[in-house]
Amino acid sequence: MSESIAVLGGKGMLGTDLSQYLSRHGYAVSVWDVPNFDITQSSDLDNALDNVQVVVNCAAFTDVDGAEDQPETAMSVNAESVGALGRLAKQKNLFVVHVSTDFVFDGQSEKPYKETDIPHPLSVYGDSKLKGELALERTCCSYSIMRVQWTFGRHGNHFIAKLLKRAKTGADLKIVNDQIGAPTWTVDMAKAIHCLIRGRYTGLYHFTCQGYASRYDVACFVAKELGLKNIITPCLSSEFPVKAIRPKNSRFDTTKIQAVLDHPIRRWQDALSEFLNQSDAEHSQTLSPISFPPIGEHV
Repeated sequence: MSESIAVLGGKGMLGTDLSQYLSRHGYAVSVWDVPNFDITQSSDLDNALDNVQVVVNCAAFTDVDGAEDQPETAMSVNAESVGALGRLAKQKNLFVVHVSTDFVFDGQSEKPYKETDIPHPLSVYGDSKLKGELALERTCCSYSIMRVQWTFGRHGNHFIAKLLKRAKTGADLKIVNDQIGAPTWTVDMAKAIHCLIRGRYTGLYHFTCQGYASRYDVACFVAKELGLKNIITPCLSSEFPVKAIRPKNSRFDTTKIQAVLDHPIRRWQDALSEFLNQSDAEHSQTLSPISFPPIGEHV
């Protein structure tokens, strides 16, 4: 008999790929998302966690700049609701996988961040996600937290999607070169989450594709892969004022999670190349309208 898994936020960028991946691997997956599911409502949470063994929380308030104007909403979704989820999971004896972010750090370190490094968020969004981690930990349920960064996928609006939309207009591209991280495909994240579930690995983990690059480097890679003719020039983040400060260094040390995965973490270039080489029809149906300047990535 297959395990039953509830995926909260299951129609989002990560949630969609994760739900499909788990279903292909024989799990009975229930998908919960707006407008029929609200993670801040206890009755909705109770329904979602009924008759399942595992819950994966991909639901989040992810508007980084919007969180500066709506701190109460961000805290309710990203922090308070995660605590409620943990308490209910504890009562029902469920295993929880919670997805978090690099925005819990200030990006000032000269080294890749380890799980043991002390968080220091710069934004309301980052603070709310950190508070969610701590709230889950305090419930003493069986849980795993996986922090991710610079996410891209077929079912959401993200840096790569915006870049491609902008490039199709023929416009020149001005891309920040002082934000460093690793583009990470939701498909790779889904495989890692599956390993955490299957092994019931608990604790905090950092996951991202291997290697590091600036946003500018990533844009140049995309242009080369697709033969784009747009002129691409580097610039500083300070040239694009935004409400929420983004961490400059988003590099993760993935040694801890690699030790529990059943496959090597691939390079960001390999994952992004595969993503880009999918049919143009697939991309054109899922890419959202362009809105520059590029922003920080999140689930």
